[in-house]
Amino acid sequence: MTDCIFCKIVAGDIPSSKVYEDDDFLAFHDIAPKADTHLLVIPKQHIVNLNDLADEHGALMGKLMLTLPKIAADQGLQGFRTITNTGVEGGQEVFHMHFHILGGSTLPGF
Repeated sequence: MTDCIFCKIVAGDIPSSKVYEDDDFLAFHDIAPKADTHLLVIPKQHIVNLNDLADEHGALMGKLMLTLPKIAADQGLQGFRTITNTGVEGGQEVFHMHFHILGGSTLPGF
């Protein structure tokens, strides 16, 4: 996706303050944090959102669920909130699936 900002970050065309990277995922600080710690975790593969998942993504999503707490722990978080927005009605603004990791003393309420 040539116009996807997250694909451009994965490609290295746009800088990010990276905190984690492996073959499948990239995690970096959100540029507009909503908490003391606010990270975005994205698959390197362009997937629009949860509605775009297929059976072939099962292993990737399983790995993601195991990776999220490791990233949080590496950032010193013992407790954290994980959020993903799906579709316009769900508040999604960037249409490349991403998960927010939020933590710290200023964790916003719902």
